[in-house]
Amino acid sequence: MRTGLIAKKLGMSRLFKDDGTHVPVTVLSLEDVEVVDARTDERDGYTAVQLGFGAAKPKHVTKANRGHFARTKVEPKKKLAEFRVSPDALLEPGTKLSADHFVVGQKVDVTGRSKGKGFAGAMKRHNFAGLEASHGVSISHRSHGSTGQRQDPGKVFKGKKMAGHMGDERVTTQNLEIAAVDKERNLIMVRGAIPGAKNGYVLVRDAIKKARHADAPYPAATVEAAG
Repeated sequence: MRTGLIAKKLGMSRLFKDDGTHVPVTVLSLEDVEVVDARTDERDGYTAVQLGFGAAKPKHVTKANRGHFARTKVEPKKKLAEFRVSPDALLEPGTKLSADHFVVGQKVDVTGRSKGKGFAGAMKRHNFAGLEASHGVSISHRSHGSTGQRQDPGKVFKGKKMAGHMGDERVTTQNLEIAAVDKERNLIMVRGAIPGAKNGYVLVRDAIKKARHADAPYPAATVEAAG
């Protein structure tokens, strides 16, 4: 199991095939993705790598994180994320990762924070059908209807689908395909849509339900190795 990457969602575009058909893609940017720290079994009880994305001004970084970056001798980063890896896939702090960490045709899982929709009713939030348009129904056509039973159990069960805050939650879309990789501009293009708004951060990993692509570099594609 190797590390994933932190990326920024730039938006959607399309790629044209040789036969003239087009493929919708989401463009992801890798801005100075670097290994900040490594977790080991001896010190932490598990193995993982901590990655940083983008350069941050020291005045915009907390004092604790400034000390953390100084200890690992890495420039301050805008975004941090941790990826579990196998012991043989650990990377040294300061290692910079390249866009060709993923290869065209590979399946990946993308995790992001969905767009917030505010307070939404049951029809929009959970795709409820709503009540009938006639036959005695008045005013409450878009309500969710009954929420429980009678005196027994006499309560509404936790997790009941009702109106409430919609979106703004961690979402993972699985088995998306890498459509193109531009390692010169450090861009990855994923076929289809992914969670999150433009300029939001996402985590891209090897698909957990598919075997890793045979051409995918292990343990990682670094900037030095790519160049």
